[in-house]
Amino acid sequence: MRILQLCKKFPYPIKDGEVIAITNLAKAFKAKGAEVHLLCINTPKHFFDKKELPKSFDFYTTIQSVSVDTDLKPHRAFLNLFSSKSYHIDRFADSNFSKKIKDTLYSIQPDVVQLETLFLAPYVELIRQHSKAKIVMRAHNVEHEIWSRITDNTVSIIKRNYLSYLTRKLKRFEVQHLNKYDLLVPITNRDLKTFQQLGFKGKHEVTPIGIDHKRYQPADFLIDQPLSISFIGSLDWVPNLEGMDWFIKNAWPKSRAAFPDLTLHLAGRNTPDHLYKLTPQKITVHGEVPDAQEFINQHPIMIVPLLSGSGMRVKILEGMALGRVVITTSIGLEGIEATQKKEVLIADTAEEWFECLKFCQENRKQLFKIGLAARNLIQKSYDNLEIGQRLLDRF
Repeated sequence: MRILQLCKKFPYPIKDGEVIAITNLAKAFKAKGAEVHLLCINTPKHFFDKKELPKSFDFYTTIQSVSVDTDLKPHRAFLNLFSSKSYHIDRFADSNFSKKIKDTLYSIQPDVVQLETLFLAPYVELIRQHSKAKIVMRAHNVEHEIWSRITDNTVSIIKRNYLSYLTRKLKRFEVQHLNKYDLLVPITNRDLKTFQQLGFKGKHEVTPIGIDHKRYQPADFLIDQPLSISFIGSLDWVPNLEGMDWFIKNAWPKSRAAFPDLTLHLAGRNTPDHLYKLTPQKITVHGEVPDAQEFINQHPIMIVPLLSGSGMRVKILEGMALGRVVITTSIGLEGIEATQKKEVLIADTAEEWFECLKFCQENRKQLFKIGLAARNLIQKSYDNLEIGQRLLDRF
């Protein structure tokens, strides 16, 4: 089976959740005997020269990319106010990328074209015209839902109205394309139900993100040492920054006052300047770290304070695979079948965050049990190869 994977950014380095999801599935396809080809947009924000790829990045038969400027442009955003097109989507529509898709379809004759995220949907008709391949949409999120939640959490009335307008157009595009795919691959059952409520009636296969748990080696808990908390995630992704800012403002002060030895460590690509000014608050900002696993392993508690978003959070899977105690919101845990105080801790309000951190302080030995249960859950339910095989069987 030949699979052409279309991506909206170069899937390397393997750090953020989307890239991990893309490459892990490609690895699983290759391990199960499929021939996988990559064609991606190479954006200024995530530009990567494939000549710098390590030898271990060998699971693609061919790798091609097209440079496309997807950066936000004020004048284009303004003109979009008078257009029916979604500005979120329109930034990824490009004539050169269209030509490369057409050429690639003829050269490799794929059996399946897998679109990684809604942002590749503008190319569905082109693929139909030039290939008999099955078109698969891997919906990493319900995209308009993310922006709807961001809009709801926006204070400025002017900005909220503008985001609401863009979100309505994004939702219209997402709904209009739901039944244009041969197979819809949501990340979670919850996302599938949302798509069905929006009018989706086609074939589907819920496919959670999988990881190779053997690659994750947990460090020992040092329960007699002062507890430390980690956060790691791309801080140029709005939901991550929004959640972290909320946590620092609303949940951290009470916990810091109650537990003076507790420290918070933040890591992530494109960390904004205002976070670097938080050092007096027992917060250490590391910026982008060279080894995410090593960073997570240094701290027994990992937080993911998401207020918006959709799909699954790969960093939660990684933290659980490393046996850390993950504290997250109900939104953060979507798509992960974990139970409160068994494999994870869940907090949605500032008071609930305080209670979770208080629980960690007062139940040191219990932390090891929660971390072990979390690791066992990942091994049992989120194995990459098994997930990849199930999807191949649906193709």
